Amino acid sequence: MKIEAEEIPPNVSNFVKSLRDVGYTFEIAVADILDNCISANASNISIYTAPIPQHIFCMLDDGSGMSEYELVEAMRLATQNPEEERDSKDLGRFGLGLKTASFSQCKKLTVITSKDKSISLRQWDLDYIAIENKWMLIKPPLDDFKDIPLFQELQALEHGTLVVWQKIDRYTEEGFSSLIDKLRSHLSLVFHRFLEGENNFSRLKVKINNNPVKAFNPFNQNHAATLKKPDEKINIYKFPINITPFILPHHSKMSQQEWDKYATEEGYIKSQGFYLYRANRLLIHGTWWGLHKASDAHKLVRIRIDIPNNQDELWGIDIKKSKASPLPEIKKDLRRIIGEATILGSRPYTGRARKIKDKSIIRFWNLVPKNEIMHFGINRNHPIYKQLSKNLSETESYLLETYLKSLEAYLPIESIQAELQKNPHDINQDNALTLEEINDLADKLRNTGLDSEYIDRLLKTELFKDRKELFENE
Repeated sequence: MKIEAEEIPPNVSNFVKSLRDVGYTFEIAVADILDNCISANASNISIYTAPIPQHIFCMLDDGSGMSEYELVEAMRLATQNPEEERDSKDLGRFGLGLKTASFSQCKKLTVITSKDKSISLRQWDLDYIAIENKWMLIKPPLDDFKDIPLFQELQALEHGTLVVWQKIDRYTEEGFSSLIDKLRSHLSLVFHRFLEGENNFSRLKVKINNNPVKAFNPFNQNHAATLKKPDEKINIYKFPINITPFILPHHSKMSQQEWDKYATEEGYIKSQGFYLYRANRLLIHGTWWGLHKASDAHKLVRIRIDIPNNQDELWGIDIKKSKASPLPEIKKDLRRIIGEATILGSRPYTGRARKIKDKSIIRFWNLVPKNEIMHFGINRNHPIYKQLSKNLSETESYLLETYLKSLEAYLPIESIQAELQKNPHDINQDNALTLEEINDLADKLRNTGLDSEYIDRLLKTELFKDRKELFENE
């Protein structure tokens, strides 16, 4: 049967406007461009960006470069079939990254490339496309770019590529300037394995405005207190997935500076969870994919997932490479791994919490059950409390008991938790009672004529544990 059909080309001007709103942030867009540099086997990448005299962004790499034909194909939208098998180091997929990432940030994209002693360039100008209402790829004069940042450096290379964004129209001057620190932080995390030279490939060097980008490994692997569980390999439809849980050190094992560094700008609560790497490049981080609730008890748990570049459909990776949703078959294994990792991850906190239940020490606070609910209560069997209360009048005893119950009722647990989460190194309860005050108390108690049984009980308290010498006869 003959099918009646006619070609209805899209309104290119309107389509371009929609294409610009894919949802890239500045740093994610730049990372997408940098992917192409790595795929081209670049060893050195230079980024220049400035808000004045006009917003401009340039990225130069010393990769393999492109011939004129290869450049035109690279500028074509959807130049590659996403289902085609790729080189294991290729970080692309749709053949859209260069264009969509660039269009999300600017209206004019120019690519200048050098290969075999020949320089080629092509340009997309969205304003020009809107006027023509056609996908017209411009071949501008090379002389127009001789004063563009990094152009002279490109000419000095045997091969390489320079990407230029002009007509950057989505930021104020002040807003554009503030993006640089965020970009540096993002690249240092997303490409940390390349910057470290991990997995037997050459170390990548990246500079932003001539300042090197340093790798940030989110797992703090070199710290002696970091717990790394053995790698676990699972297979889904014969595709290999490598999973490695890490438990970061408790704040007591780290300096304030190091603790803050590994908290990242997101903080420990939001940074816990899975870190998905595709061909060594970090795609997603700080998510449980709805399989587990983020909690303070598990804030030190970070689980690395390594996949090759042929599993995008299994993980639902989007065009920006910033979102993913694994298949249900994968989630089953992930739930099990979460359970095992979070048990380990909560030990630095549950271990400390168990101390209050240690019956070998007489503590000031106890966990008190009441109507199937627990609360923290002051220990009325503490020897100092007993010594204090036995000589009180009925009114004084009533006032003391009311005061202690009020103290228990209004214990600011939420504030304590918040401060411990935000500034754990700034809180030290030991400072509330000095060693001089403890020695003075021991003197006063000793002078009241204590019997040996009472002294034995005092030496089991938190206050005088390991301070037996304070009650020895001089």
